[in-house]
Amino acid sequence: MKKEISIQKIKGIRIGQAENEAAGTGCTVFLSENGMAAGLDVRGGGPASRESELLNPLAAAQEIHGIVLAGGSAFGLGAADGVMRYLEEREIGFDVGVTKVPLVCQSDLFDLTVGDPHVRPDQKMGYEACLNSEKNNYRDGNYGAGCGATVGKAAGMDFCMKSGIGSYALQIGELQVGAVVAVNALGDIYDWKNGEKIAGLLSEDKKSFRPAEEILYADIDKVENKFTGNTTIGVVITNAKFSKSALCKIAGMAHDGYARSIRPVHTTADGDSIYAASVGQVSADQDLTGALAAEVMSEAIVRAVKAAKSAYGFPAAEGM
Repeated sequence: MKKEISIQKIKGIRIGQAENEAAGTGCTVFLSENGMAAGLDVRGGGPASRESELLNPLAAAQEIHGIVLAGGSAFGLGAADGVMRYLEEREIGFDVGVTKVPLVCQSDLFDLTVGDPHVRPDQKMGYEACLNSEKNNYRDGNYGAGCGATVGKAAGMDFCMKSGIGSYALQIGELQVGAVVAVNALGDIYDWKNGEKIAGLLSEDKKSFRPAEEILYADIDKVENKFTGNTTIGVVITNAKFSKSALCKIAGMAHDGYARSIRPVHTTADGDSIYAASVGQVSADQDLTGALAAEVMSEAIVRAVKAAKSAYGFPAAEGM
């Protein structure tokens, strides 16, 4: 029987967050001192990422030590430098003789149109998030990579809503599967359980919703630049033991959670990416784990939206 658990109940990984609230950006780090097998599936057309090729099943590395989700678009990829410094100071990484090289992957969302576009996650913020992981400071809402997240941008930033970062985890027997996701989509957000729209493109008077898909359908002419600020990035965590190739498949199945909850999704203007990380030794079926990954991802998206607070002039779902 499934039961809900806290994402922080999954052992073998620490989650920490740091943000610059005034600037509207932040980062969330996932650290595994003993190393974690991980996979990645990218479905969006505009990912900002670092060291993603490490997770190609053909690459030599079988484990990594950190994953970073951050704002700042490609400018924010420097946050991983701080994570590497934190891990190197603690002699965590791949032993190359003269030092240990931490293997850290990162994906970023576009939040430059929310707060101060010239302030982005950097080495200092990445290091701070690592220190905060020691205190288990993870929270859903306007924190970490979700600090500057918004949704419903098919008509630009004037009619979008505030979103955030969210988490959800389930346990069946010994198997634990959880998700953390920063929801920063071009599209609208739906409650996957009943199909109700809970956030997205606002009407002209900003008192109700308009369907983002209908806005796109209204004009077939090519739009040259949709980059008003998008990309949903997430991490699935399980205590089951899987190889890197199996985790790439589980990450792919977790994208079903995006598809249930975000419409439209995986557009050229989104860099939608999901990591899947194995931090335990429990024996479990790969397909069952992938199905659970999709479910926890769907619910984590809902919680990211419902935990968000209105900010930067953008209303949140709590006020609708």
